[in-house]
Amino acid sequence: MISSPAPLYEDVAGGPAGGKAHWLTTADDTRIRVGHWLPEQDAIGTVLLFPGRTEYIEKYGDAAGEFIDRGFAVLAIDWRGQGMADRLLDDPRKGHVADFTDYQHDVRAALELAEQLDLPKPWHVLGHSMGGAIGLRAVLENDSFASCAFTGPMWGIYFSPIMKPLSWMTAYWGPRFGLGEKTPPTTSLESYVMTAPFDGNVLTRDPDMFQMMKDQLTAYPDLALGAPSTIWLREALDECSWLMEQNAPDTPCLTYLGSHEQIVDRYAIRTRMANWPKGKLVEIPEGEHEVLMEAPDVRGPVFDALATHFQTALSVKAGSPCNRKKS
Repeated sequence: MISSPAPLYEDVAGGPAGGKAHWLTTADDTRIRVGHWLPEQDAIGTVLLFPGRTEYIEKYGDAAGEFIDRGFAVLAIDWRGQGMADRLLDDPRKGHVADFTDYQHDVRAALELAEQLDLPKPWHVLGHSMGGAIGLRAVLENDSFASCAFTGPMWGIYFSPIMKPLSWMTAYWGPRFGLGEKTPPTTSLESYVMTAPFDGNVLTRDPDMFQMMKDQLTAYPDLALGAPSTIWLREALDECSWLMEQNAPDTPCLTYLGSHEQIVDRYAIRTRMANWPKGKLVEIPEGEHEVLMEAPDVRGPVFDALATHFQTALSVKAGSPCNRKKS
């Protein structure tokens, strides 16, 4: 891993003071960006935020502040192909990955940085949407994490009954006909939050959070991302199928699902959590996809519960706390 200082747009992130970002070069020579925040006092652990598709570090500034206030250090990642990480196609508006497991290169680089920075242990994964798929594989494949949590995890992708056959056919036949770098039908290369009105949006019921997302992309349009490539869709579907075939890990898990979820597959989430012995599923009535960015009266208790979950896992799985002072 090679690291160097990277920009962090604190003017729009709204996160705690003192955040820093780093460029990392992964084992397969891809540049990603990783940010971190530390509390002023000794931390009781570190939350590794795994964002969803199209997202970026600055979007989680508010979440970082919530965890800092509860005594945790925070690390967040710009995955390859989005945010300020290397875009993988000539058209940077397209989301793309050659193989879904390539995201694990990003995870490993981030964990190496966390070790280098001596971020306080225990470490806990919090994966949202696509980050939930990446995070679940990471938990399955290594024992670096005392616990995990997920919000609207992509363990399946939601398609309407009309669109499902077309989407699957596009994903698996498109690349065979040289259309792998094209985007699926009915999708747009423009960022969803820049084109969708607040009323009826599928992300959040909180107008302030929705406006925050718009303001961030207005100020820094290079952070924006549109539709995925057909290859990304194929790889994502294959990854979801693989994840659902695996036994649940022996790791405490707390998962949140909005009852109005329209982006990921609610059935897959309920099925996975029903078969996770150390797992708990909480459904948010009337909630949308972005549980961490719902109204304050919703997200406040969610952050409280996540902090309690992480602290409980600290004593149950990790033994005595391993607090380290901020360097």
